[in-house]
Amino acid sequence: MTTNPKDFKSDLKPIWCPGCGDFGVLAAAYRAFAELDLDPDRTVVVSGIGCSSRFPGFVTTYGYHGVHGRALPTAMGVKMANPELDVIAVGGDGDGFAIGGGHFPHAARRNVDITYIVMDNEIYGLTKGQVSPTSLHQQKSPSSPYGNMEQPLNTMATAIAADASFVARGASFRPKELTELVIAGMRNPGFSFIDAYSPCTAFNNRTQIWKDEVSQLDENHDPGDRAAAFAQALEDPMALGIFYKHERTTMAQHLQALKDNSEPTTPDALLDSYALDVKVAS
Repeated sequence: MTTNPKDFKSDLKPIWCPGCGDFGVLAAAYRAFAELDLDPDRTVVVSGIGCSSRFPGFVTTYGYHGVHGRALPTAMGVKMANPELDVIAVGGDGDGFAIGGGHFPHAARRNVDITYIVMDNEIYGLTKGQVSPTSLHQQKSPSSPYGNMEQPLNTMATAIAADASFVARGASFRPKELTELVIAGMRNPGFSFIDAYSPCTAFNNRTQIWKDEVSQLDENHDPGDRAAAFAQALEDPMALGIFYKHERTTMAQHLQALKDNSEPTTPDALLDSYALDVKVAS
């Protein structure tokens, strides 16, 4: 069994910009995978499009670099088709909350047992700096030279409102804590969402600002208290740690219960159930 983070490094070297936070998220994933003793032959990493979505190429597991914004439905399909697999979806804030934004709350409420890691840099890095759904109000960029007119999406509150069974925030520059969040998320039997601050040094370098502004959640915070988690997300969404966690029935368990409780039938039996009890006069 693999226990060394280096065993999860593929021969393809990351081509992210120097200082990109995605390096830290990738390193945290290597450590988490090793700590969890994942079998690369039974692990799948799924992504959409964007800088961070190159992630599957840099690990020795199976990978799927798919269509923009479609990482979650693909990952859910993989897991439902083969529940024995460990499935991780990865991507950026643009891929996950704009193009793929319609999939996010539904993945949470369905509670398919996958882990979703968003490398959140509050910008579209690959396409050179347009504002994204998590960009700050009045943030200036090549696409908003006079300032972003939109309010940022509160990803923590959105996930909690959709009743994701695990909601956490980490940061690439807090590698130990981020590794622990990935491990906890993958151990959670359901949909786990981890938003990781991952600075884009080319188009939105907030590395030092984030380092100065983030803090760990209060040790008295109860992640099992949904109302408290929601209040935390509204009052201080930049805190790091597990905002919300509660175990509930997964989609696979619902499906198995449906199979167990359904009466066995055949196409002929189904057709017969619609037969009309009418006698035809000769």
